[in-house]
This record gives sequence, C-alpha cells and structure tokens, in this order.
Amino acid sequence: MIPLVTVVIPTYRRPDLVKQAVQSALAQTLKSIEVIVVIDGPDQEVRKILAEITDSRLQVIEKPVNEGCTAARMTGVNAASAQWIAYLDDDDEWMPRKLERQFETVSSSQYHFPIASCYVQARFPGSVDVLPRRIPSAAEHLSEYLFVRHSPFYGDGLIQTSTMLTSKELILKVPCKSDVHDDWGWMLAAIQHEGVGVEFVPEVLSIWNLDANRFSMSRSFKWKESLLWIRNNCSVVTPYAYSPFILSEVGERAAGDRAWRSFLPLLWEAVSLGNPQLGDLRLYLGLWLIPRRLRPWLRQRLTPTTQNVSVLP
Repeated sequence: MIPLVTVVIPTYRRPDLVKQAVQSALAQTLKSIEVIVVIDGPDQEVRKILAEITDSRLQVIEKPVNEGCTAARMTGVNAASAQWIAYLDDDDEWMPRKLERQFETVSSSQYHFPIASCYVQARFPGSVDVLPRRIPSAAEHLSEYLFVRHSPFYGDGLIQTSTMLTSKELILKVPCKSDVHDDWGWMLAAIQHEGVGVEFVPEVLSIWNLDANRFSMSRSFKWKESLLWIRNNCSVVTPYAYSPFILSEVGERAAGDRAWRSFLPLLWEAVSLGNPQLGDLRLYLGLWLIPRRLRPWLRQRLTPTTQNVSVLP
C-alpha cells in the first residue's frame, strides 16, 4: 500500500539525535507513513544505530559522499512513495499527532499546493518558548511575515523546516538549490506559483532544539553567505522585509563574528535598499553591543508568552 506521507530526515554523524527524531516520526498517530533517513555520506555509527530500529516503514539511504543538507533532502524526496512530504531535521522531534493534524489540513485545503505549518516548542539553552508569536494574515506578504519583527527577539513569524508538510509535486516543481536559508528560499520561491498557499495548524506539534553549541546541517553558514542569499532573492522580498533581514539575520551573524568593518556597510544597505523601522535599527545596535550570553536571560524577561495555543501530548 502506498503511504499517505513520506518523512524525509537528512543526517550526518549524529547517531543519538537522529534515532530520537526517527522514533518520534514512527510514533505518529498517522500510521500510513514511510520514514526515509538520508545519511549524507559514509557514517558507520548512524548506520549501526538505525539498524536497531526494526520498523518496516523505515528506509535508510547512505550517500557515497557528503553533499549537504539540501541535496540529502532531495535524495529523500526523489525516493519518496507518498504524495505528501514532511521534513524533519535530525535534531528535532514531533508531537505524536503532528502528521495526522497536518494531513487533515492539507486534505481539505483551498489551495492546490498547500504548505502546512504549525507552532513549535522552541527549546533554547535555559528556556522553552512557543513560536511563532503570531500566524500570517491573509494579505501579508510571506517575506514580511518571516522577517519583520515586532519584538526584539527571534520568532515573531516562523515557518521552520520541521514544521512543514507539502506535496512532492510542488517540491519537484520548485526544487531547493542552496543550503543557505534553504527553508525560506524554497518557500519564497514556491509561493510565487499559482495555487500555492500557507495553511497554519494552530497547535504545538513540533519540538525545535536550539542549542547554540550544537552543529546544525542547515544552520552552519556565515554572515557573508546570508548577505549574498538575500541579495540573490531580493525579487521575492519586499523592501519592508529586506531591511530587517539585513539588520537582524545578517547583522546577528556578523556581530557574532565580530566583523566590525561590516557594521556601517550593512546599515547603509538596509537604509538605501530597504525600509527600516526604528525597532529594526535598535535591534541591530543591540546585536552588536549586547553579549550573546545575556540574550537568553533578556529573552525570558522581555518576550511575551504565546497565547491561545493548544499543546498536544
């Protein structure tokens, strides 16, 4: 029988983490699934630990060479049997009803190519939060939803890789080509096509682990790569969204690298090519002046808790 959903999990050299991710996928209440783990290069430890899982719905593909997260995901998509694809990062987990609730949503969607998302339990070092703090409005440009902040901290608008479920047909129609901001890049390209729309399940269905000291396959790029990405994607981003991306996403990485020579050029690019608001400028200054170690403490005290969100067991 053809499964309803294929889960694609790229991984490399993280045996304990990927085992936990796989187990959360196989524990879904929606049983008609297959789980494809793509090992991005030879990895005996991961292969060995996955061999301990005897569920017949699990398929493991080991690539001969390491090519990156995007290529690994596309390997899984190409091997998928199901019409619907759900991505799961190897360091994240799902609540048991994640696929069931999202499959119900896409099955009754008004869109021909729906992209389903949900709230996440974001586990920061020393704190736990529910993100995003708001869902997109019907008339809101996706780039503005993703990049424009209404608070000093990350997560006002969020569609994260492990929250997404969409059709295989759409992914093949709009293939992702870069590991840099791969989820955002794909969504902003996909939303340009007729019949594509975002459906948001207002429940916490995913767990997003944000350990600053943990290497991530999909978040390991530098500020110059992030800057090049937004320049290459400016045609699908509004000026109102361009500025906060430069000042927050690129600025945070540049500040983390202590690349002080980039401070004024990045500020000038945000002002000359975008439409920065006062809050964006304050955030940019804070990213350069407030030590990273103090930000979790500030986040806990200054960020409001997301309200009216159902958290499923």
